[in-house]
Amino acid sequence: MIRFLRVTLSLLFVVIAPVMASPEIANPLVKQRADPRVTLAADGYYYFTATVPEYDRIELRRAHELNELGAAPAKVVWRRHVSGPMSANIWAPELHRIDGKWFLYFTAGRADAPFDVRLYVLENAAANPLDGEWIERGQLKTGWESFALDATSFALKGQRYLAWAQRPPSAGKHMTAIYIARMDTPVSISGPAVLLTTPEYAWEKVKFDVNEAPAVLMKNGRVFMTYSASATDANYALGMLTAQAGANLLDAASWTKSAVPVFASSAANGQYGPGHNSFTTSADGKTDILVYHARNYRDIVGDPLFDPNRHTRAQAISWRQDGSPDFGVPVSDTMR
Repeated sequence: MIRFLRVTLSLLFVVIAPVMASPEIANPLVKQRADPRVTLAADGYYYFTATVPEYDRIELRRAHELNELGAAPAKVVWRRHVSGPMSANIWAPELHRIDGKWFLYFTAGRADAPFDVRLYVLENAAANPLDGEWIERGQLKTGWESFALDATSFALKGQRYLAWAQRPPSAGKHMTAIYIARMDTPVSISGPAVLLTTPEYAWEKVKFDVNEAPAVLMKNGRVFMTYSASATDANYALGMLTAQAGANLLDAASWTKSAVPVFASSAANGQYGPGHNSFTTSADGKTDILVYHARNYRDIVGDPLFDPNRHTRAQAISWRQDGSPDFGVPVSDTMR
């Protein structure tokens, strides 16, 4: 009987161990930071950037441990212009290391038209992105001029891609869709943009028709692209597209779309509007981690876009037997 119990307990431990990984992350990770991007670099540091509530600057911070990011000093590496392009609504900065340089992709509007946003790029040749000079590389052109935001970049089999959200040229009303294109340099695309997904399900169209904030996770021979949908309140949720790693990623038919959200609000855990995520790993690379923002209350006074309490959070990702990610639900706040 004792031997049976030992075997049973050991099997239980194997099953639940992946689920137990997430409480080791102290949530919220960084308070009042939305649209988070966490990059684990070759130097062993986690680099962090996100949208600040004032929408007026780009900050970077780094730490050796995820749980240290909240206390790490934030360095302002760039501020908005007084007028003209890049002078309002500085959103969703993403830090990427490409060909030995650092690049910051971000969204910005103009002071005279703050919501007429476009994609822009900064470049830095220093080894440490908190040092050196950030050079403005201007607008990242997508092929047409309309509301555009949330650029991300990834490489597969020697080819680099850009994914972003934009209002389609033929849209009769305000909406955003997800596009992908091949990149010929870190600051430009080559060839036409390919439309991957538009809001079509009810959960993608609550208050606003939104598909935005693509993020890419590659594993098990597949490319998983999450995106965020609906208004930025408690209705905000993650959807997901999936393609085979060997497929033509520039063919929309290569991608399949989940009909239901893959990550959504949890009233039981007191977390609302999870979304605009990125992906990283544990320091040893063995555990995949979902980084996202959420609020710890449902009801918001006024426009949710101006509520500052979207906090950066993180939790371990489980993997199903079929090789697809299981994000679970947003975990509760950690008592600290």
